[in-house]
Amino acid sequence: MSVICMSRLFLRTLREDPSDAELPGHKVLVRAGYIRRAAPGVYSWLPLGLRVLRKVEQIVREEMDAIGGQELSFPALLPREPYEATGRWTEYGDNLFRLVDRKGTDMLLGPTHEEMFTLAVKDLYSSYKDLPLTLYQIQTKYRDEARPRAGLLRGREFIMKDSYSFDVDDAGLEAAYQRHRAAYTRIFDRLGFEYVIVKAMSGAMGGSASEEFLALSEHGEDTFVRCLASGYAANVEAVVMPPAPPVDPAVVAATPPAAQVDTPDTPTIDTLVAVLNAAHPRYDGRTWTAADTLKNVVVMVVQPDGTRSPLVVGLPGDRQVDEKRLEAQLAPAELADFTEADFAAYPLLVRGYIGPQVLGESRTQDGDGNPTGIRYLLDPSVAVGSAWATGANTPGVHVVNLVHGRDFTADGTIQAAQVRDGDPSPDDAGVLQTARGIEMGHIFQLGRKYADALGLQVLNEQGKLVTVTMGSYGIGVSRAVAALAEANVDELGLVWPRQVAPADVHLVATGKDAVVFETAARIADDLAAAGLEVLYDDRPKVSPGVKFKDAELIGVPTIVVVGRGLESGVVEIKDRATGQRREVPVADVVADLVDEVVREARG
Repeated sequence: MSVICMSRLFLRTLREDPSDAELPGHKVLVRAGYIRRAAPGVYSWLPLGLRVLRKVEQIVREEMDAIGGQELSFPALLPREPYEATGRWTEYGDNLFRLVDRKGTDMLLGPTHEEMFTLAVKDLYSSYKDLPLTLYQIQTKYRDEARPRAGLLRGREFIMKDSYSFDVDDAGLEAAYQRHRAAYTRIFDRLGFEYVIVKAMSGAMGGSASEEFLALSEHGEDTFVRCLASGYAANVEAVVMPPAPPVDPAVVAATPPAAQVDTPDTPTIDTLVAVLNAAHPRYDGRTWTAADTLKNVVVMVVQPDGTRSPLVVGLPGDRQVDEKRLEAQLAPAELADFTEADFAAYPLLVRGYIGPQVLGESRTQDGDGNPTGIRYLLDPSVAVGSAWATGANTPGVHVVNLVHGRDFTADGTIQAAQVRDGDPSPDDAGVLQTARGIEMGHIFQLGRKYADALGLQVLNEQGKLVTVTMGSYGIGVSRAVAALAEANVDELGLVWPRQVAPADVHLVATGKDAVVFETAARIADDLAAAGLEVLYDDRPKVSPGVKFKDAELIGVPTIVVVGRGLESGVVEIKDRATGQRREVPVADVVADLVDEVVREARG
């Protein structure tokens, strides 16, 4: 192994946090000289950062090779035609980096490579005897994020491992999926993540079975739920809450007719509930609550081709719309705010007083007998037969005792409400808990979507052409570095797990005596000869205090200090994670450290 001398290392540590960084790990990655911002969502990898990145890549590569994966590499600059054939040139919308070359040819920077993998196999293989097959690459991807944030966690350029399995039938796909699932478990175990596997949605990728590997983190962008009683876990977008049971017909029959009531100055749920309780008591004597109100939230749905249409979602007033859940149900369309101009274009929608009476794609209640064209969907928590207080589509007026199924209907249902702690688990085994995580990996059973679109077929054992079935499996490699930083940072700096640290030992020579630097250099060479990676702080005119702060900031798991202890024939060894210190005779330090590193490597 080699010795990295800090006197020659391309590194400048910073004492102040970068102004554009919000998360602790992101701040320290920049301060410790691992990465440097080049543009919003785009980062340069400096020497120490590149060493960490390569170690993550190597762990991923070893486990992919172990399940028979074969590595290749496609270009990042890709032609339009394959993505046109699968529909993703349009479906990706503004997230796709599009460009035109000097000849006027449309190109793109690859966000994922399903099309290229599919075409490569189509070009070279034609028989069932060539399958099963697993191909993978570790390569840079590009997505034009509208709001890049959190450093490496949500960038416009990122490094990803994507692999694809090719099989003759669904049984082969299932086997490939399980092999990848086991490999991912080994990868994240080796990286040292605390993670959970959750059900997920496939989104623009397509496919059926889909799971995410989430690193637990309070800073994670992904919210997931789990039931500790059963082990059920799912990304919130993939949670399918059961429909509320219908209300007893006898209760519905006892509900008075719907009636409009004056509710001035009640544009919010809280103000509405207060006025109802003060001026319009419930017929059954119970107090009005937010859960008795039907909130109707209007959004604009934007299709990949730019087509815009309004959508109103109805849900209990004590719940909020989860935009990620809602958008996942509508993919590949995206959501946009409903603007003042939109309200002007749809005068039936009265801000703060929207009710379902005029909603629905087939409604003809605009006064002129024309369809309103406003789609109306209900969260499944709105039971058939349930009675509500909701907007009357007139400013300052609401309607009470409006019964679902008797007084209004919807165009369908949609999973839109936020899932909360204590909600019943979809498997009826207990209650849900919410938590946050960072998506590290995502595995899909793609099926035949891309093979059908691009004509990937092989001859089966009977000599008949069959369409190949595929799986897609991704790991965010650069994101893994960021997630590890977020999980392994303290008030002093980074605390890398040994398996991804830029070195095994951070050797610090302190003081001005030549004997200190001579001894430290000899220890560094001996450690390297014994197979350890050494980061050696040999800077001659830097104070011990600065060197110690840099060592803590950089976060190598073992820090060795050669200094005043030499008078007694010892050096100090510090564990970066625990802060524990011990003194070891100079003659024993190499054997001691080799034993420590080997022992930790074995787990």
